[in-house]
Amino acid sequence: MNNKRYFIVIAVLFSLFALNSCKQKKPESISLPQNKAYYTCSMHPQVHEDHPGNCPICGMKLIKAELTGGSAGLAMHTIKLTASQIQLAGITTDTVRMAYVGNEKALTGTVAADENSSAELSSRVAGRVQQLFVRTVGERIVKGQPIYTIYSEDLLEAEKEYLLALQQQKQLHNPDVDYGQLIASAKQKLTLWGMTEAQLRGLSSSGRTSATVTIQSTVGGTVSDIAVHEGDYVTEGFTMLKTQNLESLWVEAQVYAAEAHDYHVGDVVNVTLPDAGRQMKGKIAFMNPELSDDSKVELLRVSIPNDKGLIQPGMMAYVSISSGKQGALAVPVSSIIRERGMNKVWVKNADGSFSPRFIQTAAGNANYVPVVSGLSAGDVVVSGGTYLLNSEDIFKNGEDKTSMAGMKM
Repeated sequence: MNNKRYFIVIAVLFSLFALNSCKQKKPESISLPQNKAYYTCSMHPQVHEDHPGNCPICGMKLIKAELTGGSAGLAMHTIKLTASQIQLAGITTDTVRMAYVGNEKALTGTVAADENSSAELSSRVAGRVQQLFVRTVGERIVKGQPIYTIYSEDLLEAEKEYLLALQQQKQLHNPDVDYGQLIASAKQKLTLWGMTEAQLRGLSSSGRTSATVTIQSTVGGTVSDIAVHEGDYVTEGFTMLKTQNLESLWVEAQVYAAEAHDYHVGDVVNVTLPDAGRQMKGKIAFMNPELSDDSKVELLRVSIPNDKGLIQPGMMAYVSISSGKQGALAVPVSSIIRERGMNKVWVKNADGSFSPRFIQTAAGNANYVPVVSGLSAGDVVVSGGTYLLNSEDIFKNGEDKTSMAGMKM
């Protein structure tokens, strides 16, 4: 009996000691790692691996992504990418700035040569073409360049008359004859038939006629047509070749008669050339007052510069003109993501990271959307690769509908 009481006392004392020890012991603080890394695929951001390797979906090499720890809220949605990740993901940025946001109408057109700057080289005298120096369409020629040699009996007789007049002036001294007038008349005939001053000086110094004469170009530009071959006999006025000046081009587009009132000669329009990868300003140079019998459309021509020669006739072009001239602080259309009835953009921070931001917008055009609130001039927004960043954010943090509520706008 005494032993039983002894064991009961011992058990009570042990319980009291254990309870007192638990009350005095404090829980240890657990330090979470501030930096974590994982491996993902630039084409499939949903892939998250803890070791390097290849993507299980497409087989591409996985790239390392760093997740920087920090405060909750906005920081948890911040994404940090390396330069190689940005390049592989095709992320591009644009600066928030003033832009025209009026409604635009787009027309599909084709680049054509400016006929106002085209020229023709015609034969000035009848004869047979002995040799051609320009044989290829697309070749560029300049004024004074030799084009062809011609054998012409008319030119040969005119050369003889010129040399005879010079000889008579030296040998004969008839006061009733105006030798100077005879020489000038013969010289003018040779000049009109294509001989240059240098060729005339050579003719007078040698005193001998030539069976053929080299004709030099009086026009410059790019050859668009050659209408003669060696050995052909040409008449006076025959078109030898045609040239185009490709430093100035036309963009020809068709507009419906009901919409023609929106366009006027002299209006400045936007021209996009996808084949050349260029955008530029052009000016409406011509609008045909007559409609096409078949389609009842009106021809519109826009003049564009081509100083560097990167634009070629036949290229496709898009012509757009704003119906209004209003300007506003705007972002590219490609930078906006519609989410839960609001517009969201990704902003590039000063440290190179990217953060989402909700903004308020107004009606814009196909290129730019005006910003009512949420951004300031000079902010840098992501214009390409926005959905990849958005997907990365969802896989990183989940689709949290409450965490975005207090996000900066």
